[in-house]
Amino acid sequence: MTELSITREMDARRGRYVAKIAGSDAEAELTFIREEPNVFVADHSGTPRALRGRGIATKLVERMVDDARKEGFRIRPLCPFVVALFSQHPDWSDVRG
Repeated sequence: MTELSITREMDARRGRYVAKIAGSDAEAELTFIREEPNVFVADHSGTPRALRGRGIATKLVERMVDDARKEGFRIRPLCPFVVALFSQHPDWSDVRG
């Protein structure tokens, strides 16, 4: 796969992880709502047709899990895709909120 970059954008209430591939304007995203205390509700994931089939949405969730472990927040899966991934990864139970 061409180089993938993932960034996080957020404010006091909402945020998103954004994935881009070099040479493409398309971007995949995983959005979340910040809830107190320190819970991020993963509410939507979207991958445009041009980026599908490369595992990018999974990489967005993996990045969120990594950030949760580093920063001490918990993730409440709401998006069906994120719910499915959490069910496949019992090793993520430490960050499930």
